[in-house]
Order: sequence, then structure tokens, then C-alpha cells
Amino acid sequence: MPLAFRSINRGEIAFGFFNIETDMLLLDQYFFFAGEYCDFIGMLAEAGEDSIPEFTCTIDFIRDRKSIGDLMGAIHGVRYSGFIGDVYRRFPFPDRQEDFKQKPEGFKKRQVLEELIDSYSEKTEISFRADAALAKVQIGELLFTKNIFQELILYVWLGGAPRWKDGKRPEYVLEMKEKVEHSKNWLFKGMQ
Repeated sequence: MPLAFRSINRGEIAFGFFNIETDMLLLDQYFFFAGEYCDFIGMLAEAGEDSIPEFTCTIDFIRDRKSIGDLMGAIHGVRYSGFIGDVYRRFPFPDRQEDFKQKPEGFKKRQVLEELIDSYSEKTEISFRADAALAKVQIGELLFTKNIFQELILYVWLGGAPRWKDGKRPEYVLEMKEKVEHSKNWLFKGMQ
């Protein structure tokens, strides 16, 4: 389940996994795969201590918020609107609450998600940028404090609100963690 996180410039925004069968993340109106997100966190972690690393990536952007869909309606099986509705038609919420766990093999559904999102989104290039002098992180048009950005990383490490099924994480999450733990970059100092 996506959670609300406070951005510097847009107030509270949603971030997180929105379906346990897939590894796609949403960040407000941006959609991208967790493996790519972890790769960019790893690149930031490998940057020098006081550097201002910046990387660009192509993500899916859903301009019309109505086209994103109704997550709660889709979870409850009462309203399958927009992109999220299409995902839940294909991968419905589990019948048993104890089965509500993020699947570490969600990356295997990537092609299905790419096909579903194409009719709702436009490909957009955004940057990941960390600036120590300004003490902020930029993801596309969204700005975050260091502490909130660290919370976004921990969210993926934990597997979101339901947590990873059986505590097993995908390899890309483990690689991200190792790079973050060995980082000398200011962005990761004090991270638990």
C-alpha cells in the first residue's frame, strides 16, 4: 500500500507499491519499477561524500489523476477505474488478509504492467538529484528532505505496508542495501 510522505514543495504525496503481485512503485503521478528505483539509490550511494550526484531516468507519468484510478475501490473489488483498476482486474487483492504480503517475484510481471500502463501514461525523463548544500533530494519535480528521502528508501527495504512475503527481498533490494550501508555520501549518514 502506498503511504503518505511529506514533500518540500507539494505537501503530502503518495509513494509505494500499489499491488502485491507487481514491483511497480508510484510516486504521486510518477510510475516506475522498484528495480530501477533501487539502482538509482545505489548510484546515489556510490557518489562521493560531498558530491551533487544527478542521474536521469525515463518513467511513466500519468498526467490526468483520474486516469491513475481508485486504489481503495480496486482493493475492495467495487470500482476498477484507470490504470490501477486495470492492474487489480488482472491481479486482484487476496481473499485472505494473511496473504496480503508484497511478493518478491513481482518483477516477473513487468511486461504485463508495461503493456497496461502504456495507454494511460507518457514516457517522461526525470532526474534524481541530491544536493548537500541545499540539504534536499529531487526526484523529478518533487523535493524531499534527507530524512523523508531516507524513509522512502526504508519503505522499499521493508516491502511497503504489508512487508515482503516471508521476509524475502528481491536481489535488487539487497544490492541497494549493501551500497547504502557502505556509502560515504551525506545523504545516507545516520540512516538506520
